[in-house]
Amino acid sequence: MKQPAALSTLTLSLAAAFPAAAQTPSVTELDPVVVSAERTRQSSFDAPAAITAIGRDVIDSGGMQVNLSEALNRVPGISVLNRQNYAQDLQLSIRGFGSRSTFGIRGVRLIVDGIPATMPDGQGQASAIALGSAQRIEVLRGPLAQLYGNAAGGVVQVFSGTDASVPTVTAGLALGRWNQNREAIKFGHNGERDSVVIDAMRFATSGWREQAAAERTQFNAKWQRAIDADSSISLVANSYDQPLSKDPAGLTRADWQANPRQAAAIVKSQDASKVVGQQQIGAVYERRLGDATSLSTRLYAGDRSLYNKLSVPPTAPAQTSPTGSGGTVDFSRTFMGLGVQLAHEVRLADARLLRLTAGLEHDRSKEDRQGYVNNAGVQGALKRDELNTVRSTDVYAQAGVDLLASLTATAGVRRSAVKFESDDRFITAANPDDSGGVDYRATNPVLGLTWRASTELHLYANAGRGFETPTFTELSYRAGGLTGLNTELKASRSRHAEIGAKWKPAAGHRVDMALFDIATRDEIVTDTNLGGRTTFKNAGRTSRRGAEFMYTGQWAETLRATLSLTALRARFEDPFVSGSGAAAVTIPAGNRLPGTPERSAFAELAWTPKAAWGGFNAALEAVHVGKLYVNDANGDAAPAATVVNLRTGFAQSVGNWTFAQLLRLENAADKRYAGSVIVNDGNGRFFEPALPRNWIASFTAKYEFR
Repeated sequence: MKQPAALSTLTLSLAAAFPAAAQTPSVTELDPVVVSAERTRQSSFDAPAAITAIGRDVIDSGGMQVNLSEALNRVPGISVLNRQNYAQDLQLSIRGFGSRSTFGIRGVRLIVDGIPATMPDGQGQASAIALGSAQRIEVLRGPLAQLYGNAAGGVVQVFSGTDASVPTVTAGLALGRWNQNREAIKFGHNGERDSVVIDAMRFATSGWREQAAAERTQFNAKWQRAIDADSSISLVANSYDQPLSKDPAGLTRADWQANPRQAAAIVKSQDASKVVGQQQIGAVYERRLGDATSLSTRLYAGDRSLYNKLSVPPTAPAQTSPTGSGGTVDFSRTFMGLGVQLAHEVRLADARLLRLTAGLEHDRSKEDRQGYVNNAGVQGALKRDELNTVRSTDVYAQAGVDLLASLTATAGVRRSAVKFESDDRFITAANPDDSGGVDYRATNPVLGLTWRASTELHLYANAGRGFETPTFTELSYRAGGLTGLNTELKASRSRHAEIGAKWKPAAGHRVDMALFDIATRDEIVTDTNLGGRTTFKNAGRTSRRGAEFMYTGQWAETLRATLSLTALRARFEDPFVSGSGAAAVTIPAGNRLPGTPERSAFAELAWTPKAAWGGFNAALEAVHVGKLYVNDANGDAAPAATVVNLRTGFAQSVGNWTFAQLLRLENAADKRYAGSVIVNDGNGRFFEPALPRNWIASFTAKYEFR
């Protein structure tokens, strides 16, 4: 299609600001294939939404390959804060959704190899994701994410795989300060009909802070087989075992500034810690039913166990009251789910297409939960015993139609029903039957337009609605340490809108930009947070408005640059009362949502000299996180921080062997800062200190059976 003169002039004038890259060895790396936006394979440049894909090279150079924050800190719109606390997981939020979480992942859907890593109630665990075998990670932001259902403020999808064309074994060792060590071994092979990746790793650390030691082992396997020319099946199995994870919790500002390595006395005396185990298996079957029709199905099942000693004081009402739920949590959870999706293409006139997708998903989990007194780290009397079940059933439909050769419309709708039930089995004269249930339902539409202004410039606009139910953990506690479901909690409802552009100003260069506006009512916020136990309530309206920018460019054959910027204005639009009794505080309209940085940035300059240098490479990274308010009252904040990281690597090939070494110096300027905050902590222990200057060295040996 002929490009309009005005657009040609604009493209040429803006392209002059970028280095020419005719010598770039590969431009296709800027357009990885993604599936998250329309649930079909397409290049990220064509996807009608804000979506970013991270490849294996970024994961390899990120560090220990233990935390998602190593790879995702370069993605705009997402905040991944490493708490240096392996008992509580990362703090992960997308466009401000998920920032309230004091543990686990809320408001963001996690999917691994087509299998949900988020429970039907909306709670996910990023720690169970095996980065060692991850080939690609996709991050979808914006209205199209709402088509993934409950708590889909954004979607993070991880795809296991290998690029090994012959059977290959890779062994790795990574070392760091504070006795950090990771040992791993991986097998991978892509054959004519079979693709296999098997990965196992062990990680341990004594922790920089007191009460911060941790140990975990992970196993992940994926086998994909082409049954015939029209069908394939993928089988996945993974296991996660964390027998040791001490919980250092947060510090008050005074304690953080005096000694960031310490843990509060009550945290140590109550031996705050977690023991976690999880196993899961799943299968994804895909079949082409015709030239234009395809079927995809998934089935999975698993179990998760947790034993969690909280830092609740022995004299607290939660432990002493007849209706208190104790200071130790012990549960075993089973979960399963299935899904069916049908996709069909209709060819229209002038080579236009109509793409139709429809599906059904059902997920459920059953949790056998007990609570006990925690007496100086020793399990005491039973305080809680219940059987909790949550089920979600969703149907969705999505259509994309080429209105013109350069204009495509996308429309979709998802109907969700989430049902919570709790069977109380701890009933005494002073503790009545708290059995009950609550249902949530929502119908969420999405509509969008994409204009391919030229082969180098695509513009899009999307709008839609979403919703987020409380998780079972958020429903489980009522103010005052009482047991029984907090049935007063409503699901939050949101309206999303975004406009964006994807532009290639020159060969080897790409710019992604997006502006978004989100309005939410009945926002779920922290009400009280004491001793590791958190209760929640609904606030009024909130707003999230912002901008995202990402640039990737090959400046020369050996020089690559990445820059991402995020601006987020997240505010309470209505006043509300937080806490109760003497501790009640009125939160005024206009306050910032806590835990959401208003600015974040990532910049990287990577240098890869010619092969004659023996595989040498080096990079400079700068990571900026803006101010983090600690509570709804905005009474204090962790200051903004900019951290500089350095890395260098080497590689050698000898026969069938390939050896690689990586050395990272993180926080090279030894900046003292709080890497994250515990939102609305009732004891004022908001601050979670980040690591000082530290180093990581990793070594890998790969053997190819040729």
